[in-house]
Amino acid sequence: QVQLVESGGGLVQPGGSLRLSCAASTRTFDSYIMGWFRQAPGKARELVARISSRAAARYYADSVKGRFTISRDNVNKMVYLQMNSLKPEDTAVYYCAASQRAWGSAEYDYWGQGTQVTVSS
Repeated sequence: QVQLVESGGGLVQPGGSLRLSCAASTRTFDSYIMGWFRQAPGKARELVARISSRAAARYYADSVKGRFTISRDNVNKMVYLQMNSLKPEDTAVYYCAASQRAWGSAEYDYWGQGTQVTVSS
């Protein structure tokens, strides 16, 4: 069982930045693909970014490419999402998730509780 705890959400003005963090409880953290998802009210959950187990590969949704950066620290079992140039449409609950499936799989095995990000003036 893997426990994931997100932090770092909050209220930010358009154009601002936030850094989300996700702490994992597993000793085998470096065997997991990690992803950040988000879900806005009335919308389906969407994948924002993912990073391979040793950080050799990254994927970003087109909507965040060039503005968001995913990274990980396998020693401290953390994954991060640096969000710059935030827009109101980035407002959502952001979730951290872990997977031991294939790189392109849409299935994730473990999820955090989510952290709210609100972009508003």
